[in-house]
Amino acid sequence: MISLPQASRVITDLNTPAIRSGGYCRRCGREHWLGPGNTLVHCRQLMELLTAYGTIDLFSGVSPGAPELTTHWLFGPARGKMLGVLECVRSDGTTIILRAFSGQYNGSWLVGGWAPPLFAVNEFLDLGKTVEPQIKALGRKIDACKNHDEQWLALRKERRLLSQQLMEDFHALYRLTNFRGETATLCEVFLGDTGIPTGTGDCCAPKLLNFAARQQLRPVGLTEFYWGQENHSGTRQHGSLSGSCAGKCRPILGFMLCGLEE
Repeated sequence: MISLPQASRVITDLNTPAIRSGGYCRRCGREHWLGPGNTLVHCRQLMELLTAYGTIDLFSGVSPGAPELTTHWLFGPARGKMLGVLECVRSDGTTIILRAFSGQYNGSWLVGGWAPPLFAVNEFLDLGKTVEPQIKALGRKIDACKNHDEQWLALRKERRLLSQQLMEDFHALYRLTNFRGETATLCEVFLGDTGIPTGTGDCCAPKLLNFAARQQLRPVGLTEFYWGQENHSGTRQHGSLSGSCAGKCRPILGFMLCGLEE
């Protein structure tokens, strides 16, 4: 039996910068930030549902839930995952709660009741099916070569260039929409000169804000929390709350939040 973590003990001051989400927007030359608002309550409610039912298949209306969507694998070797909650207001003043998981969930990009990724899943999968077999084939050729000979070096270079091109093509599929109604690619938005880290755009905050902007919802609070076995580095514990990550989210969230104040 998985016990419900005392989330309120992890962060008692919700005004701490550690739980805010946002960053700098070069299009308007300003920083934009979103605090947690009332989302601690909604995080707590989601934690209770996850504990009671042991699945993220909570909102599809289908019973029993899909076995691949169980939460049990998050407490094993796969370790945990970030989940996020965004509180929004519709144009009529009513409140709506959005939820997201980071990356894929046990191989699934789309789960009913959870925010979708920032790309068309069929295009993403088709691109991977086309190029990833070529990369694996090069890997097998490399393994068959003598280490550090001329052919080995040439094949490794070919694989590296192909992998880099695939990542650039993946990034080109991401479409980020902000609250000015502007849409841009990940490459156009990302701030930094060291390259776009793998997984950028797949965290909870970008998924939630992108979906809200496209649905013309106004966010009023955002919080993410970690669910599952502590990660290898010890930086994430079960039930701990956080805001956006510095390496992948802050370089794009300034753009994504632009226009929200207006």
